[in-house]
Amino acid sequence: MQLKIMPRRKRLSAGRTPLILFLCQIISALDVPLDPKLLEDLVQPPTITQQSPKDYIIDPRENIVIQCEAKGKPPPSFSWTRNGTHFDIDKDPLVTMKPGSGTLTINIMSEGKAETYEGVYQCTARNERGAAISNNIVVRPSRSPLWTKEKLEPITLRNGQSLILPCRPPLGLPPPIIFWMDNSFQRLPQSERVSQGLNGDLYFSNVLPEDTREDYICYARFNHTQTIQQKQPISVKVISAKSNRERPPTFLTPEGNASHKEELRGNVLSLECIAEGLPTPIIYWIKEDGTLPINRTFYRNFKKTLQIIQVSEADSGNYQCIAKNPLGAIHHTISVTVKAAPYWIMAPQNLVLSPGEDGRLMCGANGNPKPKISWLSNGVPVEIAPDDPSRKIDGDTIIFSNVQERSSAVYQCNASNEYGYLLANAFVNVLAEPPRILTSANTLYQVIADRPALLDCAFFGSPLPTIEWFKGAKGSALREDIYVLHENGTLEIPVAQKDSTGTYTCVARNKLGMAKNEVHLEIKDATRIIKQPEYAVMQRGGTVSFECKLKHDHTLIPTVTWLKDNGELPNDGRFTVDKDHLVVADVRDDDGGTYTCVANTTLDNVSASAVLSVVAPTPTPAPIYDVPNPPFDLELTDQLDKSVQLSWTPGNDNNSPITKFIIEYEDAMHEAGLWHHQTEVSGMQTTAQLKLSPYVNYSFRVMAVNSLGRSLPSEASEQYLTKAAEPDTNPTAVEGLGSEPDNLVITWKPLNGFESNGPGLQYKVSWRQKDGDDEWTSVVVANVSKYIVSGTPTFVPYLIKVQALNDVGFAPEPAVVMGHSGEDLPMVAPGNVHVNVVNSTLAEVHWDPVPLKSIRGHLQGYRIYYWKAQSSSKRNRRHLEKKILTFQGSKTHGMLPGLEPFSHYTLNVRVVNGKGEGPASPDRVFNTPEGVPSAPSSLKIVNPTLDSLTLEWDPPSRPNGILTEYTLKYQPINSTHELGPLVDLKIPANKTRWTLKNLNFSTRYKFYFYAQTAAGSGSQITEEAVTTVDEAGIPPPDVGAGKAMASRQVDIATQGWFIGLMCAVALLILILLIVCFIRRNKGGKYPVKEKEDAHADPEIQPMKEDDGTFGEYSDAEDHKPLKKGSRTPSDRTVKKEDSDDSLVDYGEGVNGQFNEDGSFIGQYSGKKEKEPAEGNESSEAPSPVNAMNSFV
Repeated sequence: MQLKIMPRRKRLSAGRTPLILFLCQIISALDVPLDPKLLEDLVQPPTITQQSPKDYIIDPRENIVIQCEAKGKPPPSFSWTRNGTHFDIDKDPLVTMKPGSGTLTINIMSEGKAETYEGVYQCTARNERGAAISNNIVVRPSRSPLWTKEKLEPITLRNGQSLILPCRPPLGLPPPIIFWMDNSFQRLPQSERVSQGLNGDLYFSNVLPEDTREDYICYARFNHTQTIQQKQPISVKVISAKSNRERPPTFLTPEGNASHKEELRGNVLSLECIAEGLPTPIIYWIKEDGTLPINRTFYRNFKKTLQIIQVSEADSGNYQCIAKNPLGAIHHTISVTVKAAPYWIMAPQNLVLSPGEDGRLMCGANGNPKPKISWLSNGVPVEIAPDDPSRKIDGDTIIFSNVQERSSAVYQCNASNEYGYLLANAFVNVLAEPPRILTSANTLYQVIADRPALLDCAFFGSPLPTIEWFKGAKGSALREDIYVLHENGTLEIPVAQKDSTGTYTCVARNKLGMAKNEVHLEIKDATRIIKQPEYAVMQRGGTVSFECKLKHDHTLIPTVTWLKDNGELPNDGRFTVDKDHLVVADVRDDDGGTYTCVANTTLDNVSASAVLSVVAPTPTPAPIYDVPNPPFDLELTDQLDKSVQLSWTPGNDNNSPITKFIIEYEDAMHEAGLWHHQTEVSGMQTTAQLKLSPYVNYSFRVMAVNSLGRSLPSEASEQYLTKAAEPDTNPTAVEGLGSEPDNLVITWKPLNGFESNGPGLQYKVSWRQKDGDDEWTSVVVANVSKYIVSGTPTFVPYLIKVQALNDVGFAPEPAVVMGHSGEDLPMVAPGNVHVNVVNSTLAEVHWDPVPLKSIRGHLQGYRIYYWKAQSSSKRNRRHLEKKILTFQGSKTHGMLPGLEPFSHYTLNVRVVNGKGEGPASPDRVFNTPEGVPSAPSSLKIVNPTLDSLTLEWDPPSRPNGILTEYTLKYQPINSTHELGPLVDLKIPANKTRWTLKNLNFSTRYKFYFYAQTAAGSGSQITEEAVTTVDEAGIPPPDVGAGKAMASRQVDIATQGWFIGLMCAVALLILILLIVCFIRRNKGGKYPVKEKEDAHADPEIQPMKEDDGTFGEYSDAEDHKPLKKGSRTPSDRTVKKEDSDDSLVDYGEGVNGQFNEDGSFIGQYSGKKEKEPAEGNESSEAPSPVNAMNSFV
């Protein structure tokens, strides 16, 4: 696999092919590496590396040094011009040039004057590849002239009047710093009433008697020469007046109602308003049609001076100062215009090309007014420079095509307007150099496992070489998942594993040759502390041991160091260290603290700590252990824009050492009353350096934690409002989806108040078509989460980005996401639709996909509508019963399951996108083949006779084809439910009734009945019926007409023979009861045999009648037998606790046994009598109810 290095980091996967890491850098500005081996034979045009400032003010008491340093190969030579003409330094003995440099030293300390060398200097550095020039360096000596002598008359005025004491310092270079002092060199106090103006004058809004003095002295300090000049003292006498008339404000400076101020971009704009009046006026500032910029606006001199730093064109406008006292207010408007000296947008960059290549130098500058761009070649304007056919000037760009070695030169871009100029050198160096790898051969890299590994391959060549990486001598396959490749040729393995060990080869190629280099990588196991020291509490005088056991790579030799409170262990014999332990003997109070085990190898280090708490041997009274008391005395120090130091005093630990402190913050501006986690620090710390976010009104609180829990929060600290800044992040979840065919709805997740970093949160929404050449269209919207772009083409991909901004500035450049404008319904139906019938219930449909452009949206899939042709009885229905199947994605075929056999179907296909369905394809008709039929709709047996049964049925509800015949199978069922032989009978399809003859009388039959088509046999329906007993017998019951299975129950309770039988049984039972009663009164003993359950199976019971057995079916729910017999004692009372099987009432021994069914047999007396006992018959007389149940 081939992997390319792009200008940004790029992650690439490795496959099973040999890894080739391919470096492909765009030809761009390239500085030739200053590697000594490379510079031995590599030519390079000159580059100015150091020069004196453009406005160079010198001290006339010291030698003049004008700097000019440059690099290049071969080393450049230097020359100078002064005031536009050649400066021959050889002819001036006071001027020397530093060897190997262009720096001039003018020795004026021995003789000569600085004014002699005042002028404009320019340095030129030249070699065979071109010439670079410096800025115009204006050299001027500093000046600190004396004040002109003048006679100052004393000033006398009344109490309450205004006063201006002029300073008017001498003009110096640079201008002096002005301040007022007295004869004792004490600064005169200033206030809202008395203050110094920007011009140095001292202004009194109104004077007071205490202003009387004779030593008002203005001083001018000239920093360059470290001298101070003073003006003659001014005497002021204030006469007290009986009444001071109050007056409204008037301005002392500036004059009038309006004035104008011009400032350059990047400077400090200073606006001043000083007013007089009684009482003393207060000054206010506003900006008309705008607000003063936050974080750049400052008030000086008791708000009489407004300063805006880093002023820009946006700060132009009208500023108004308002002076107000109780008697009135006045205002003055200052119109501010911000101009700009030229400043770089994109300075030209050095260009390294190979013969025959193309390139360009671009020079972008801005200013107010717009600067003029001019080009020089080797210090000469291009208009008069030697012609170069490979060079073409196009405004601020020089385009090179098919360059040759003679095209090498140094070009200067000069951008200038009336406020200044910019000059930049950029060379074009045409080189033809084979690749060179600058990384040392066979370098060994050792890396800890699971950490990044960086393998260097520094290179150079022209044309720019491509870089390829291989692993192993024969380019064996790499099996790692991800590699990161850098522009400088470095191969990064983000997570190095043991199998990353090996030899890696870097190969550099261009059309002039090839170079390669091998490096070696070894992966080592990380050092780990497998047994860490543990927290210990030790009494004074005891011995404590801390363990620190390591596991490490066998090739790395660790060194273990023990620290106490992050410092060295005390130099005390009580501390002993062996391989894995630190032992402290005879523990003292000052031994308490944090002990840290630090293990170091040449590649990594690990550490672990534990706290030792020293306690008294026998604490009295017993200590109370509790959570700590809250910290107190919170203090904020070192308050910076993005950090602050918080300190506190811990509360009582309540005999359990504090393990850590938890710091929380509240943002009173955005989320008042809600506390958030800020950080945690060790219990040994009482200060923390906290990182802060911009534009947050912070308060902090601290909680202490020990082994018993967390303390209550401390009192909140003072509030600290951080300065606003531009946002750090941009909105997330940016999406672009159209809600209509002609719009694009851009949505995003807005920043919260904490993330805004300042007031005025807005969003810059930008978009452009992905596949077009249009520029970005942008709009700034309020703090919302959606913007709708109207008038877009239907379903066109757009590139979208949303950038946050506030009053301070913009967030970083946002990521670009792709979205689509709104979808519309597809325009084209699928073509070539054809159907392949697979079987009677399944068909396969094929179609051709529609053109992607006709979909006009995201393809959701294809949808098949299909329906069965209705019969004439159903055609009057308003809607057809259409079925729908949707096939996701771009499938071009699908299966239609669940079809009805032997049916006529119609279908069409439509394409579906996010908006909906497109037009339907032409209808396609298909027929399903025959299938097996469903079961006949009904089967009933009618007219049973002694030897025949008649069957009637309805045809299948779903014949699924043309019926060919019916099949009837039947067989007899005997009294034990055993099935007899099966008879198979074929019946014509047009029949719905059939009579079976020659059947056995009084016999139950089971019938199986089903229909058939050409496709096979359908489902069967079953039924049962019984032939009659004899010709004059009981008519057979109706055997379940209309049911799937015939009922096996016969209601015999209404039959005559059954009623007679029941009467005979009842009479017999009555006689038996009478006999039992008579014998009982005579003291006879009765055998007892009682069954717990009269009938084990209540469903079918035999009935004896004339030695013939006739079995019928009973209902288990209607005829449940009694489970125990009933016996009544001679006293005709029944007790709840009496048991049928109990012998207690008889008072005699028992001689009996149990039958197999568990019933007790025998006599209560010793005498035995033979009684008949059969299976399920009871030895006692059954009740009529039991008798009835026994026959059912």
